Amino acid sequence: MENRERRIAIIGGGITGLAAAHKLEKAKKNGNHVTYDLFEKSGRLGGKIKTERANGFVVELGPDSYLARKESMTRLAKEVGLKDELLSNDTGQAYVLKGETLHPIPGGAIMGIPTEIKPFINTSLLSPIGKLRAAGDFFYPRITAKDEDISLGHFFRRRLGNEVVDSLIEPLLSGIYAGNLDKLSLKATFPQFQQVEQKHGSLIRGMKGSKAKQDKPQEEASKSKGMFLTFRKGLESFVEAIEAHLDANSIHKNSHLTKVYKKDGQFHLQFASGETEVYDNVIITTPPKVTAEIFQDYPYFTYLHEMEATTVATVALAYKKEKVTNPFDGTGFVVSKKSNHTITACTWTHKKWRHSTPEGYALLRAYVGRAGDSAIVSRNDEEILSAVLYDLKQIMTIEGKPEFFFIERWQEAMPQYNVGHTFKMSKIKEDIARNLPGLYLAGGGFEGIGLPDCIDQGEAAVDRILKK
Repeated sequence: MENRERRIAIIGGGITGLAAAHKLEKAKKNGNHVTYDLFEKSGRLGGKIKTERANGFVVELGPDSYLARKESMTRLAKEVGLKDELLSNDTGQAYVLKGETLHPIPGGAIMGIPTEIKPFINTSLLSPIGKLRAAGDFFYPRITAKDEDISLGHFFRRRLGNEVVDSLIEPLLSGIYAGNLDKLSLKATFPQFQQVEQKHGSLIRGMKGSKAKQDKPQEEASKSKGMFLTFRKGLESFVEAIEAHLDANSIHKNSHLTKVYKKDGQFHLQFASGETEVYDNVIITTPPKVTAEIFQDYPYFTYLHEMEATTVATVALAYKKEKVTNPFDGTGFVVSKKSNHTITACTWTHKKWRHSTPEGYALLRAYVGRAGDSAIVSRNDEEILSAVLYDLKQIMTIEGKPEFFFIERWQEAMPQYNVGHTFKMSKIKEDIARNLPGLYLAGGGFEGIGLPDCIDQGEAAVDRILKK
């Protein structure tokens, strides 16, 4: 194989596949004997990244940003020439909608875990009994063994009590995973909380200590600079910039892969068109169920078939500013599951991302669909719009119909890392290494759903290939 170029197939043109392709493109230019082909079923690249740009608006219909502290995306942005396009969010008060009332998220709360006593004592979000129960975290013994996996809900309920979980932690974390807290894996989603408990006993004490360390270098930084980053022309401009750096002959859109099997040491890719291509390595970045279907001839992917995924929709509404009277000064709110509302969260986008909205307009971005309750997503646009506006009008005054709106449905788009996920993924990887060497799994269904997590996985797969 040293005497010929290794052929590498990348399946899926979302951010994971694009990151892998970019790394292979660089490797090729640096003299590595590799060629690659990226296959995407649809007619566009970017996966769940989708930006609408019209009349001065930049409207994100998928993710809207990424965590700045996860630096791989910023590095890749610089590599493709977008350094000067990066923008931080404007900070402001965030709220929780509980019942019919918006409550400010208590200052110092990290993912809902209190680190400052005074704001927690003063919050109207929790009852005195709920606050007292949360203080039990200081005295409660450790509840997990070092390599044990339990649900996030079980972990937080035991440490901080049901009220803190239902009113604060669940709405915040569900905004990330759109999942059921009582099924999501602690080890797969937030292993750092388990590590804090192991080290400090108390979750509050440990998080308070880590927050103090993080705050010191930031004391001189502007208080208005947020923890998220995006691009002036939207996240899709990042996809476009990566694509522009790739060999156009290596990108194959509208390519429907139906099956992969290994024969005589090589991977055979069968397409719906009837064609078959042969490769030395395959990086597969498709959603878990799709991946399992592609490898239907092999018994190692059963868990991927079984993995749950939540269906959600993003609803963006544009209004003239005078038509929206919002008495709350902030960037948006999340919704407690125990509230009787259809929406799960709302961002006042024109306040959080000023570049997104022309002067004189307001842009609202709401979300519907949650684990076990996604029926709303299958309704028609008018029904979804009506349900969203009904909820928003409980919070603020909105006059008339929007200037325009976008509704983007994401079917089974949010993979659920339920309890046992890390162990089951380890087993799959062992089976692949033993029986299908040269195949690599990467993407949001496996080891992190954030955009930088996906980039990390795509690049790591390439690293492993190049080291062979």
